[in-house]
Amino acid sequence: MKVILKENVENLGFKDEVVEVKNGYGRNYLIPKGMAALATDSAMKMLAENLKQRAVKDQKVKDEAQKTADALKAMAVKVAVKVGEKGKIFGSVNAIQLAEAIEKSGHAVDRRYIKIKGEPIKEVGTYEANVRLHKDVDADFNFEVVAEK
Repeated sequence: MKVILKENVENLGFKDEVVEVKNGYGRNYLIPKGMAALATDSAMKMLAENLKQRAVKDQKVKDEAQKTADALKAMAVKVAVKVGEKGKIFGSVNAIQLAEAIEKSGHAVDRRYIKIKGEPIKEVGTYEANVRLHKDVDADFNFEVVAEK
């Protein structure tokens, strides 16, 4: 069954893409939740017209996302956390804390699209993460976990 996605769906596709899914997944999950619509001929024509009109706007958004990605790679992101003896963190550093630290430096990033590489962070140090800023733009960047003063 072919469906047109109305929003980004993790591990399936991005908004306004036509994807092939199993009948049950489309009928019982995607369409009832409003995440997709059936890809009929008329819906495909409307999608093509909308994509044509949106192409210029999308290029501007992509350029802005690329600027943010370049800035993330260049800047030093620091996450301040409470630390016990021997550099151990109370809890662990997660994407929410990382998104807040990036936002403090002046760049808005959706926390849902941040993936911290490796195991959970439980010690002070330098780590690597990836953030998807646009469907065609993602950035790997380093961040440092420091003790709160």
